[in-house]
Amino acid sequence: HWMVHSFPTRRSSDLLDADWRFVVADAQGAERAEFDDAAWQKVDVPHDWSIAGPFDQKNPSGGAGAFLPGGVSWYRKHLAVPTEYAGRKVFAEFDGIMANSEVWINGRSLGKRPNGYVGLRYDLTDALRFGDDQANVLAVRADTSQQPASRWYTGAGIYRHVRLIVTDPIHLDQWATFVSTPEAAQDRAIVRVQTAVKNESDKERAVSLRIVLVGPDGKQVGQADTAMQTVAAGQTAGFSQDIEVKQPSLWDLDNPHLYKAIAQVMAGEKILDDEVTTFGIRQAEFRADSGFWLNGRNFKIKGVCLHHDGGAFGAAVPLGVWERRLERLRQFGANAVRTAHNPVAPEFLDLCDRMGFLVMDEFFDCWTIGKVRYAYHL
Repeated sequence: HWMVHSFPTRRSSDLLDADWRFVVADAQGAERAEFDDAAWQKVDVPHDWSIAGPFDQKNPSGGAGAFLPGGVSWYRKHLAVPTEYAGRKVFAEFDGIMANSEVWINGRSLGKRPNGYVGLRYDLTDALRFGDDQANVLAVRADTSQQPASRWYTGAGIYRHVRLIVTDPIHLDQWATFVSTPEAAQDRAIVRVQTAVKNESDKERAVSLRIVLVGPDGKQVGQADTAMQTVAAGQTAGFSQDIEVKQPSLWDLDNPHLYKAIAQVMAGEKILDDEVTTFGIRQAEFRADSGFWLNGRNFKIKGVCLHHDGGAFGAAVPLGVWERRLERLRQFGANAVRTAHNPVAPEFLDLCDRMGFLVMDEFFDCWTIGKVRYAYHL
């Protein structure tokens, strides 16, 4: 494990993939904790139930949806939350639920998300029962019955990873951390870490942000502390820190060197929360007359469009499938991927970083005008 022992992790992030109960039906009352799901199928997620078929040319998804079925499905996860989590914040994070999802904890609705490709995080804290003998039920309803909803295969269900994230009430805000390299050259680089700290406790706190940079070899290459800021209860404060790195190992297609930035929320010398962001030190630019430049080298981007499915695996794609596919594409001369036509799973982007692929990260292929009847323009 790369992490040096002097960095105790205050945040816990555990996969919540195993041991869900599942049914393809619109089960009335299944959001309630006391609902009886004993007869439901046991599954682990990521799980795409649509790929199981049957294939039928009469299925309303049509050829673009691989003639596979849609419909309403439910997933239920029973979980005990240890008493030491009381007084902390507990979140459930889903990387993708296809589609039109609603999520409940112990019968309380947490929210809805029409888009099946976008990650989402819900705060479970206020509705949880703490203790090993206490049952909590996380319930998810997904609905792909309105077809055709897409011009390509989408899958159905909780087809990406799920995590349980536990933090201090004073914590880094969701997806707030952004690492960039405004300067990147052979002799020196500037690494900029921007993030936001959210105070969900009931009193104001003075906090600073400590950034620790770790090089590709696991050794620390930089550290800096921001000035103290007072964050009022219920408020969020922004932080930004520039750190110089001497003789950096630049991220390039042939040598995709990766660094880690550890952002630690500090109250004095106490670490309240922390988060690790992987990044490459590189300079990328487009020039009108000559095209793309990476670290002062001009070359042609040779890209392919990849949809989010993995053939016979459907939408729940093991990472090894992507690794093999990218290896093959590299043999053909490809050096870039366009994510056609929606956000991909975070681990796919991490894999591209590690393997040395450029990515054009696409979000939509329609905004207000649909291309099929039930597309996301709705």
